[in-house]
Amino acid sequence: MKKIIVAIDGPAASGKGTLARNLAGKLNLAHMDTGALYRAVAFEVSKAGLSVRDKKDAIAAAKTLRKKIEGAEYPADILGRPVLKEDRFGRDASVIAVIPEVREILADLQKDFAHAPGEGFAGAVLDGRDIGTVICPEADAKLYIIADTEIRAQRRMKELQSKGISVTYDAVLDDMRKRDARDEGRKTAPLTPAADAVLLDTTHLSESEALERALEIVREILP
Repeated sequence: MKKIIVAIDGPAASGKGTLARNLAGKLNLAHMDTGALYRAVAFEVSKAGLSVRDKKDAIAAAKTLRKKIEGAEYPADILGRPVLKEDRFGRDASVIAVIPEVREILADLQKDFAHAPGEGFAGAVLDGRDIGTVICPEADAKLYIIADTEIRAQRRMKELQSKGISVTYDAVLDDMRKRDARDEGRKTAPLTPAADAVLLDTTHLSESEALERALEIVREILP
């Protein structure tokens, strides 16, 4: 039986990651947070004492990560490390993500996962910024998650504060806008909805409400 692929894209703090995990659980799909790949590259750069702003360093770190994932019995353990959630790796990931060679290295990992998610799964759901446009343009269902920038900044601020990180709303909002600009303005795989993606605005939706609406959308599309 053909495995189904659900692509979920959107900007930072739009709620796409939580939605993707919840949707995967409801539909028996394997889940990949593709942003974790870029954060993991940033981690490899940091661990090696290199610079994310040096193209050669970033490419070398991406190759190192690819070898580790391809040789791991449980690749999810590599991408699920709590350290990758640290805000510094999120910021560095958005810098690394503009490098075409890094995106190319990580693209194969994402495509392999989408088409071979593992035994027992009906398919895969991947969330990121270019899943529906570049990684899996053939996806059976595509969602593009949006939310007002101010709301996304509030969500991000609360998340950071819950981790004991002292931040101000203005600083988070400024960082959010810079990330959006980098994601939308990069030459390779810019952040933009696929032509056939369904837009889902989570600005005024709770986590459960967003999941309910996403399920409705996917079930209308999939047999």
